[in-house]
Amino acid sequence: MAPRSRSTRSSRPRGLGAVLVLKPAIDQIERRRLALQQARDRARSKQQRNRLGQFATPGALAREMLQYAHELFGSGPVRFLDPAIGTGSFYAALLHEWPVAEIDAAMGFEIDAHYGEPCRALWLGTPLRLRLEDFTAAAVPAEESERFNLVICNPPYVRHHHLQPAAKARLQQRSRIAAAVRLSGLAGLYAHFIAVAHQWMSQDALAGWLVPSEFMDVNYGRELKRYLLHTVTLLRIHRFDPTEVQFSDALVSSAFVWVRNRKPGNAHQIEFTYGGSLSKPRTRGLVPASRLENAAKWTGFPAALSSARDVAAPTLADYFCVKRGIATGANAFFIMTPEQAAKRGIPPQCLRPILPGPRQLDSDEVLADDSGDPQLARALRLLDCRLPEERIRVEYPKLWRYLEGGRAELSRRYLCGRRVPWYLQESREPTFFLCTYMARRRHGGVQRFIFNRSRAIGANSYLMLYPREALARFIGGDPARARRVWQILRDIATEVMIAGGRVYGGGLYKLEPGELASIPAPGITALLPTSAAVRHADH
Repeated sequence: MAPRSRSTRSSRPRGLGAVLVLKPAIDQIERRRLALQQARDRARSKQQRNRLGQFATPGALAREMLQYAHELFGSGPVRFLDPAIGTGSFYAALLHEWPVAEIDAAMGFEIDAHYGEPCRALWLGTPLRLRLEDFTAAAVPAEESERFNLVICNPPYVRHHHLQPAAKARLQQRSRIAAAVRLSGLAGLYAHFIAVAHQWMSQDALAGWLVPSEFMDVNYGRELKRYLLHTVTLLRIHRFDPTEVQFSDALVSSAFVWVRNRKPGNAHQIEFTYGGSLSKPRTRGLVPASRLENAAKWTGFPAALSSARDVAAPTLADYFCVKRGIATGANAFFIMTPEQAAKRGIPPQCLRPILPGPRQLDSDEVLADDSGDPQLARALRLLDCRLPEERIRVEYPKLWRYLEGGRAELSRRYLCGRRVPWYLQESREPTFFLCTYMARRRHGGVQRFIFNRSRAIGANSYLMLYPREALARFIGGDPARARRVWQILRDIATEVMIAGGRVYGGGLYKLEPGELASIPAPGITALLPTSAAVRHADH
């Protein structure tokens, strides 16, 4: 589409009275708006704004979003809606992109008067109609003519645990009525904004949402993805590189989601872009809607298009049982140095070597001494006592006193309180292979595979990979053969690991046990006899 010419002066808008807005005046108001935003933010603590999900859209990001909206929108009068307007960053961008004469209506909702009252005063004399109320509770327009054909919003990122049960139930009901979606109780407020806004959009309306990308991978995002695939036409998702955080005051991985309010056509394809900017992404690709229908995770696109695999190809689950490392419930109490253990009178049979956290490992290979203990600068031991309390009290009084010192607090904690006795640890055996549970981008890689030649186990900052029967027979306890397996694990491509897991703001990558188990691992097949390279039905 050819770019529209930009008017330097706006004439009288339709239906809004005599409003004359000059571009220089808009620029001046925008400078005042930025100063106002900073002052309003400073008046609130970061914790308060985090709880209320108040993360202002940077002006440059708002302008980029409205420029793209202008390209998609086409011609005709604009009826603009921002359901969470704040101080009006998107509205300011709207006035830059559209002559006021083409704006039939402009409405913004703001629940917080701390931002809403100054916003109303700031934009006085412009087409904006500001409503100081909760968008999710407002009465929807009764007539099609009262609805909006351009919805642009950065909805509040309020996590589900900050929503009161009554508010959550009301939002779930409202979302079901508005968009026929049954959002999970784990869904954040932004998901409800997208659903509720459906009733405010006119037929063929364009909507652009700046939201956390988490919905693309998590179970509680399934209903939202179903809405995007079946109720509206999903046009494009642009996911920002998680290492390039868009909000200075929030570590959240962000995405632009663009939809048209009409049913998708047959063989519909969605554009996925990643990295860079909306106008100049680093990668892009078209993904058939049918493929998204069957994809549990969407953040792997568009990279997954070039690394697509046959669904019958082997995965790590065919060769390993993947378990999370032990969760003690109180690491500071149960994990200690050998010197601390001796001072506390803990007998050797109640101690097990345990690896430090991944950040304390200088190498991805853990060597062992003659006793099988890891050769590390700082040795650690896990208090793993299987003895009954009465025997401890009689035979190991110092250990008894140590346990009694922690009982009052720790036995009430979630994990410890569900164990009998409360100090009992999960059962884990050593394994050659571990993988870090969470990781940040490191030398081009993500998660690290650790080759553990010691008898140490890992805490829950690791995932532990236990070879299944065929692979265990191949290894046979031989470190040289285990090393060959480890090298294949290390060769798994970074983009494959990213596509299999999930990512958070600031470039924090995470893999749950089931996600790691689903990672393609065709290279291991070549190590095994043909008869052993079969898929397991029980994983």
